[in-house]
Amino acid sequence: MSGPAAALTARPDVDRRKVLHRRVRLVVAAIIGYNVVEAMVAISAGSVASSTALVSFGLDSCVEVLSAGAIAWQFSATDPEKREKVALRTVAIAFFALAVYVSVESVLNLLASADPEHSTVGIVLAGTSLLVMPVLSWFERRTGRELGSASVVADSKQTLLCTYLSGVLLVGLVLNSALGWSWADPVAALVIAGVAVKEGIEAWRGDTCCTPPSALLGGTDADLDDRCGQDGCTDGCCAPTDSNSSYDNVQPQPITLVAPPHRDPGSTARSDRR
Repeated sequence: MSGPAAALTARPDVDRRKVLHRRVRLVVAAIIGYNVVEAMVAISAGSVASSTALVSFGLDSCVEVLSAGAIAWQFSATDPEKREKVALRTVAIAFFALAVYVSVESVLNLLASADPEHSTVGIVLAGTSLLVMPVLSWFERRTGRELGSASVVADSKQTLLCTYLSGVLLVGLVLNSALGWSWADPVAALVIAGVAVKEGIEAWRGDTCCTPPSALLGGTDADLDDRCGQDGCTDGCCAPTDSNSSYDNVQPQPITLVAPPHRDPGSTARSDRR
């Protein structure tokens, strides 16, 4: 099924959207709460161990709070779709800020050849985040795709990127403690920074779902027809966010059958003879 019919079946109804909105608010609150604690622990442990990687990880958590805060602001409104574009741009800026900071810190660490001390707290924190963040990212992304919200999906990618950073931090801290490889963390972090730039560009353009950005940020049904049903695009993002394209208020119209006027066969024959 494709075209407007596909969008109609994919778009959640009013009651379902209310449930999804509550889910977004809950998962965003969980992400913000966890990252606030993560930032405080990482910055404190990094300062004690003279670990720039740990401090950078804590500051990355602050960027994640900014990104999730934009989603919380969006869904605090009665009509979150009206704030979609601003929230999406905020998430994109958070990606760029993360990429710049990680890149600068990684290069400085490589040039300085600093040898941070062993940090048990940092290793435990990185391992915990490696378990917690993928679950939050998956739940947020699933909810965002069903809702058709590009900003929510983009923020879930931001959370997933923080998962990668957790893995990079864990490997770096372990290698530094076991083998003295202080360069391992900044090199891997540079790769993550490149991924952050890519995700930021996609979020800025609105390419976080298979649906065209114009449809997600105020397009028409014609935009949806171009992608929905193609290349396996069957997710909830195949739904317009434009109020003019909403199917919520569509009411079934009664069908009136009008019988054709009755004509006397005899009169028709007389008319033909004339």
